[in-house]
Amino acid sequence: MMVRGARCEVLGAVQSAGCGVLCLVLSAPIAAQERSLDAVMVRAAVYVEDFERRLSGIVAEEDYTQQVRPDKAGLGFVSELKRDLRSDVLWLKPNGARDWLMFRDVFDVDGVPVRDRTDRLLALFINPARSADAQVKDIIAESARYNIGSVMRTINAPLLPLLFLESKNHTRFTFSRAQDASPSAMTAEAPAPPGHFRVSTELWAIEFREREHGTMIRTTTMRDLPARGRFWIDPITGRVMMSELILEARDVRGSVTVQYQDAPSLGLLVPAEMRERYDKLRDKSIIEGFASYSHFRPFAATVDGAFPIRRQ
Repeated sequence: MMVRGARCEVLGAVQSAGCGVLCLVLSAPIAAQERSLDAVMVRAAVYVEDFERRLSGIVAEEDYTQQVRPDKAGLGFVSELKRDLRSDVLWLKPNGARDWLMFRDVFDVDGVPVRDRTDRLLALFINPARSADAQVKDIIAESARYNIGSVMRTINAPLLPLLFLESKNHTRFTFSRAQDASPSAMTAEAPAPPGHFRVSTELWAIEFREREHGTMIRTTTMRDLPARGRFWIDPITGRVMMSELILEARDVRGSVTVQYQDAPSLGLLVPAEMRERYDKLRDKSIIEGFASYSHFRPFAATVDGAFPIRRQ
């Protein structure tokens, strides 16, 4: 399961007249602000644009556990497998690239340090002979290097669903206010988000469905894989508090749920937790993952232990 093309494998900056819209939204009294779906979607697009810029200078630590097991009926042919990853994750835009993406720099696998980390970083970021598209593809592949299970996937990046909220992508989707606002994944048997998250009555649950061919996420054989799911959005500010991405084809079903929380030291929302699940697979396995994010801090652009790239 892969995101289509270099342009669509990454999250792009919103190309909108954001400043004027943002100033208008913030200057209007809350009671007078329009709460139509169109207005909320404009605010969400402006929020995503600002979010991308501000998070681009921040690195976080990711603790990520993946598990593979036979389906609950005991019909699977796979053995149980577990992997614990510790990584630094960074929101970046490589030189010459059109869009943003998340880079997962794994530095520990099951308690064992990754030995070739510095060499791989050098190869990814400072080889001048490679094109921007090639670099983007390599960064995405590197971020998925230690995934386990039969699903080849690059969608296990917590910020990926924000791509759908960019104004340039709105026409690809239908958006509607969801009837069901409960914070649980829409796929059967998918793990519910942790109990500490509560949906405020002030939040809107907005459902999205991709309607255009040539979908933004495709299978490894390049078949369309339309995305659907929900966002939980503050209708006044456009802030995204939670996202739910669901993908389903004949031989795979996947869900990725992400929760956000305030980071007072940064003055913005950041990913707190990501849960993923894949089932209906040919090998009768179930793949589950849980990631938590902490230690958000400004990154230093060095090769040894950080990222030799230009900040945007």
